[in-house]
Amino acid sequence: MIEIAFLAALAALAYTFIGYPSLIWMLAQCFPCAVHRGVYEPRVAVIIVAHNEAARIGSKLESCVALDYPKEKLRILVASDGSDDGTNELVTTYTARGVHLLAFAVRRGKAACLNDAVASCDHEILVLTDTRQRLDAYAIRYLIENFADPFVGAASGELVFETEGMTEFGEGVDAYWRYEKFIRKQESRFHSVVGMTGALYALRRECFREIPADTILDDVVIPMNVVMSGRRVVFENRARAYDLPSRDHREEKLRKVRTIAGNCQLIVAHPEFFAPLRNPIFFQLVSHKVLRLVAPFCMALLLITNVVLAPRAFMYQCLLAAQLLAYALPAIGVLWPFARRWKGVKLATVFMSLNWFAVLGVVEFLRNRNAHLWESKRRSPTKDSRV
Repeated sequence: MIEIAFLAALAALAYTFIGYPSLIWMLAQCFPCAVHRGVYEPRVAVIIVAHNEAARIGSKLESCVALDYPKEKLRILVASDGSDDGTNELVTTYTARGVHLLAFAVRRGKAACLNDAVASCDHEILVLTDTRQRLDAYAIRYLIENFADPFVGAASGELVFETEGMTEFGEGVDAYWRYEKFIRKQESRFHSVVGMTGALYALRRECFREIPADTILDDVVIPMNVVMSGRRVVFENRARAYDLPSRDHREEKLRKVRTIAGNCQLIVAHPEFFAPLRNPIFFQLVSHKVLRLVAPFCMALLLITNVVLAPRAFMYQCLLAAQLLAYALPAIGVLWPFARRWKGVKLATVFMSLNWFAVLGVVEFLRNRNAHLWESKRRSPTKDSRV
């Protein structure tokens, strides 16, 4: 039984981090589903939900008003979620430049604001973007080209990390994000991506379904609703939003814990997504999202069973040594800071950190009923604009 548990944990981890990316790549190569892009200029509403973002909403709006898209067909809408730090007043200074404010007196969370903001729009295409990231001037045009294909219901942009001032931990996060984008590109080429980039994504107004007010991950629930309606969700790497990766584990912890809590919520609140006969990307959802949740527990099981099996065979001893080395690399970076520049240390540190944050994310989901109310820890605007 111990050997079976060991092999099951090893197989689950191998499939999650190596097998599934390889499988979806092969499927994308053998059964590609092209997107028929074309010139398309519908009316577009850009929606930004903000809570107390006076320190950085200005730079975000500057990138929005500079978008290369016909002004008469573009509406920029800021939904202020109970802001009381001057955000509303700052947004109104952009009224003459085509920015509209939808202010709510009481804070309710992003999902509730999104529902109301979308209800106030009758535009063919909705573009949802976060406050933090700067948009490329052509981002909207590249996203919209995908909707010339009638089978496309939503399109995700690409989040690009800027390298200036990047720390060793940030380099590890950047490497993980490039790995994640590889998977999304293959999913898109085969059928649809499981989740979109919250920093920038677009969908047809007719495909939007009101989401529960306590939704944590709108950028997963909304595209899954699109897929369930029979349309595709594609990845557009030319439509870019720019950001900086987390500088250290504390900043990444905020993001990752919330993301994992949102994935847990997805399983509990949306059982319809896990009906194989109804969801055309069921195996992608399970492989990409669900197995990531159980990976940390498989890692613990693998280590424990490996310790028990080590005296039985040389193979188990080698595998145990490899595991212990992987766990030791982050500690080496802590004890000897110069070692943080080594690629193995950077990757191991981020991998172990993200999986530990996944455990904390499960705990967060179980104990925090207000996880949808995002609490950000802002950096000094003079140093960095990313949370």
